[in-house]
Amino acid sequence: MRADVESLDIRDVTANWVNAQILERQIQDRIKALADLSDTPLFFGRLDYLHAPGADRAEGAEGERFYIGRRHVHDADGDPMVIDWRAPVSQPFYRASRKDPLDVALRRRFGYTGGDLTAYEDERLSDPAEAATTSKLLQQEIERPRVGPMRDIVATIQPEQDEIVRSGLSGTVCVQGGPGTGKTAVGLHRVAYLLYAHRERLARTGTLVIGPNKSFLHYIEQVLPALGELTVQQATVDDLVAHVEVRGTDDATAAVIKGDARMAEVLRRALYAHVTMPAEPVVVVRGSRRWRVPAYELEGLVRQLLDRGMRYGAARDALPQRIAHAVLVQMERSGEAPDDRVQDAVARNAAVKAAVKAVWPAVDPAKLVLRLLTDADHLAEHADGVLTAEEQKTILWTKPVRSVRAAAWSPADAVLIDEAADLIRRTHSLGHVVLDEAQDLSPMQYRAVGRRCTTGSATVLGDLAQGTTPWATRSWREALSHLGKDDAVVEELTAGFRVPTDVIAYASRLLPHIAPGLAPVASIRENPGFFEIRGITGTAETVAACEELLRHEGSTALIAADAHVPALAEALTSAGVPYLAPGEETTADVRLTLVPASLAKGMEYDYVVLDEPQAVVMGEPDEPTGLRRLYVTLTRAVSGLIVTHRAPLPPQLG
Repeated sequence: MRADVESLDIRDVTANWVNAQILERQIQDRIKALADLSDTPLFFGRLDYLHAPGADRAEGAEGERFYIGRRHVHDADGDPMVIDWRAPVSQPFYRASRKDPLDVALRRRFGYTGGDLTAYEDERLSDPAEAATTSKLLQQEIERPRVGPMRDIVATIQPEQDEIVRSGLSGTVCVQGGPGTGKTAVGLHRVAYLLYAHRERLARTGTLVIGPNKSFLHYIEQVLPALGELTVQQATVDDLVAHVEVRGTDDATAAVIKGDARMAEVLRRALYAHVTMPAEPVVVVRGSRRWRVPAYELEGLVRQLLDRGMRYGAARDALPQRIAHAVLVQMERSGEAPDDRVQDAVARNAAVKAAVKAVWPAVDPAKLVLRLLTDADHLAEHADGVLTAEEQKTILWTKPVRSVRAAAWSPADAVLIDEAADLIRRTHSLGHVVLDEAQDLSPMQYRAVGRRCTTGSATVLGDLAQGTTPWATRSWREALSHLGKDDAVVEELTAGFRVPTDVIAYASRLLPHIAPGLAPVASIRENPGFFEIRGITGTAETVAACEELLRHEGSTALIAADAHVPALAEALTSAGVPYLAPGEETTADVRLTLVPASLAKGMEYDYVVLDEPQAVVMGEPDEPTGLRRLYVTLTRAVSGLIVTHRAPLPPQLG
């Protein structure tokens, strides 16, 4: 299929060089989408139907066989050899069961090693005489070592995951899932499914995956290309709101206030305070005639625009045309017959421009936020009844700032500027947005994401127990309200595929303290995993634990409180143990990653050494946040976990 595309001759099929460039770009994208993946098979399953799908199921009707794979594959004649996993005919591969076989006689799973066929396993779903068994190949695929970036899960999607993956484009879905339940993979595969089912629409409107940091995005970036999808954008929330250079930080208290949804009202008040009612008439001179629009009529036009709730900038653009229309009405009454060109000319008249500038001045969003944060009286005027005097004092900058460029903006400030920019000009909306690790966003950050999908839908992924910011959400309903998606469906995944039973059971001791009422994850892994808690006397023993785990196949991580990372890095170097930074790909020679606790979220490793749990807790602004950070770090291991500690363990672990 790739060779066919590469051999296309487009010299005589394009009308001009522009069309040729566009077609050449499309051909190159198609070639990329058909790239071979050396360790990935073209198919992973087979379905034998009792009857041909869609055919009359009369007695004696012949069934049909389909091979299921990551993408559609056809032969030289164009006949399908492998069916895309997203096609309707492939759905029973994930949904069929002995209780409801969906007209499937046999489901076959194929086992592969390095891209080579090594095993297969059959389930005769419509045969009542055959006993139900657990799929060994499915279990092996789930427990396969994690080396390198995240991979797709098309061969192991479970029925409850498939329901979310195939949910429609028009609705927003929120997935609450504990560690190892596959929520990130479900979100990415939902994007792949939507691109398959609604390709033309999403090609026009665009899709976006939002992750918590660059390391996480690098970790997941190969999943969609492996499924043939190359057009999905990836970004962090900070990338979305990068109107200014961020060089500063806020303390936790200030960041919480700046991230509060009440700030949207403060910004709106400060922005529309720039609009003043006209005190003078507008006099437009055209030739020998003078046309006068009185102040009371101008005030009526301004109030009409304010009452319509338009964006500040859109209303400002409309005001000259409203004034010009009032002039044209006078012209028509005097017997003239002006047309649209005359109205446009009047709207560009110097007197009209001057009136608009005075009544509805242009506003720069960064300057709007800067004045609120540096002028106590200005903030007090517009935050009256919204923020308390103490809250206003908390977010005010103590030192004067000369200009927008000179300001040491914080990440929370950038979100405020994005809100102000949207009040002035509507933010471009995409067709679908995936928001991962959503529990860590502030209400204002939710609003920033929601602006990117006002006319589209979203997939929201997260775990309330893993919220590690002081402003982390405590309720999905509240979060979805800030996102502008009150009608979203909330689904919960509780089956754990990644974290071993003993490890998740130990980490779940923290749940009553960090997320009361949240159901613990139930691991479905047959391998209980390796789990050990070691009291140590120095970092040399932590390094020794890493060396011990590196004797196993797969990836290994050393996770520690951010403040302890430099000392551990020095200890690893002294011991001659090479290591990587989060997001860097492992190699045959270097399989250890040194991970600050703040960057562990969303990552997974075969084996983990977690050093000093109490230091992880103490590294956060408050104990609840610290315990949630600890819960995250405890649940990054796929096959084994060693906890090393000198200080006593947090009492919440029992």
